[in-house]
Amino acid sequence: MDNQQQLLNFAESYLRESVAPRAAEIDSDPPALFEALKGLGERSLLALRLPKIWGGQEFAEKTFGTFQEIVARYSGALAFLQTQHQSAGNMLAVSENESLKQEYLPSLSTGKRLLGVGFSQLRRLGEPVLKALPVAGGYELHGFVPWVTGFGCFQEFIVAAVLPSGGAVYGVVPFVETHNCAGGSISFSEPAILAAMTSTNTVTAHLSEWFLPEERVVFLKPAGWIHENDKKNVRNAAFFALGCARAGLDIVGDAGNRKQLPFIVTAFDALNRELNSCREAILEDSRQDGLQLRAWAIDLAGRCAMAAVTVSSGAANYKHHAAQRVYREALVFAVAGQTTALMEATLNRLVRNV
Repeated sequence: MDNQQQLLNFAESYLRESVAPRAAEIDSDPPALFEALKGLGERSLLALRLPKIWGGQEFAEKTFGTFQEIVARYSGALAFLQTQHQSAGNMLAVSENESLKQEYLPSLSTGKRLLGVGFSQLRRLGEPVLKALPVAGGYELHGFVPWVTGFGCFQEFIVAAVLPSGGAVYGVVPFVETHNCAGGSISFSEPAILAAMTSTNTVTAHLSEWFLPEERVVFLKPAGWIHENDKKNVRNAAFFALGCARAGLDIVGDAGNRKQLPFIVTAFDALNRELNSCREAILEDSRQDGLQLRAWAIDLAGRCAMAAVTVSSGAANYKHHAAQRVYREALVFAVAGQTTALMEATLNRLVRNV
């Protein structure tokens, strides 16, 4: 068994034994979620794709995808929160700002430094909601970031603002209310009341004349870069949906064992075969369209979650029932990182038999 497989087994053991029994609490209580994230850090699992010189494990995309799937199986909230930090680390790793890399990268794997991200607004059409104006020594940011996850957990986040050229500047800013001596400020809304994963403390950030010095810039990207990046990474986000589907099947399988009803076992077997086929296609078949595979995983997560609700009967109506939580998580993973192309592919998948 190689070292990376041992790490995956190590991670799953922690998640199964320490996270899964508290999944309902972790979904709704920020301190419980932050404690679970801390547990990943104590096991050096928070920067898995970084080079080993920075404390990472140099996971390839497929291996890291398997890790994401495992986390999502046991807690969607933890999967969603930790990927913000892992994404921030990956962005810093390819930065040309060596001083910023030296400051942050050695501390990311253990969670000694925790970072969020705030750039989903770049996917929006129309007038940019956060703009950056080049000024002496850096950039002045003004506007808002509609979604930033991890308030009260992450100390800072990487923000992206649109430049007059249409490109974007990415830089590190505080994730606490801050006013600087030049009159600039960063403030945050109350955490959003979401249907799922409320413990992730997702807020809106408001930036007014905020000065981002060159020393805090991660990189500059041309116009449209995020859309090209989304196309390149479309398969990777499917692993969250696969983990959610597996969580639903865990509930179905348990119900089949308890209720001894043959039709539950039949349904489990059919969905399990499809899940394995979907995973194999995502991992191994480079010829298939990643967009269609992602839509398949989203569709499968929704059906497995509905199967979990069905076999749980009326108990699934309780907010803290496992089937109810997984059902809500399927909703999140259906729209997280959504592009127009993914929306179309998902809808086409849902109506394919109509």
